[in-house]
Amino acid sequence: MLTSALEPGRPPQRIRADLWLFPPNRDCRGGSSWWLDVAPEPVLIDCPPLTEATLTALKELAGGRVARILLTSREGHGRLRRLQERLDWPVLLQEQEAYLLPGVQDLGTFAEAHTTISGLRLLWTPGPTPGHAVVYAPAPSNVLFCGRLLVPVAAESLAPLQHRRTFHWPRQQRSLERLREWLPSEAAPSLASGAGLGALRGGRLAPFSSWSPAGQRNGSEV
Repeated sequence: MLTSALEPGRPPQRIRADLWLFPPNRDCRGGSSWWLDVAPEPVLIDCPPLTEATLTALKELAGGRVARILLTSREGHGRLRRLQERLDWPVLLQEQEAYLLPGVQDLGTFAEAHTTISGLRLLWTPGPTPGHAVVYAPAPSNVLFCGRLLVPVAAESLAPLQHRRTFHWPRQQRSLERLREWLPSEAAPSLASGAGLGALRGGRLAPFSSWSPAGQRNGSEV
């Protein structure tokens, strides 16, 4: 039985009609978690803070539907097991990082790519971590959840960032090239990073044109 009290916390912020952003999660180094309301299966992307406000919001947003939790990397796991115990939602992640979640029920994995029943497309993009992945929601959502592959570096500017936790910098560069090729040629989705968003200076989503091809070395991700 789960008896430990949770912090009150803060509710997510509605960014647009189908998209919500949760407060930074200190269990994920201040990372960002997103809710995308798509039919028939809405998704929670990465783990938000485990608080009363989070649980209340997720239940209200789901509205009785069974949502799926999509994990972009181990950097976004947070207290996933405890969250999943309370919600009983299935989880999906790239197969190389499934071993980090022992005891999590209804845990699904994929290898190279996967498409959900709502038409969201996942692609394995190793580099930040061995099992990093991105989530592309085509139109009408038109957003790319890029996890830690691209992180905010300035207002309306995202770029790859090498730091001490980076798994493999050359592979991250190759993943970015592959991602460009994988996205539809006409696509210009908004970018939703899984890192901390402070560098966006109040912004939440970044335009596709803000994707800087040049990587930064020895930066500090927050």
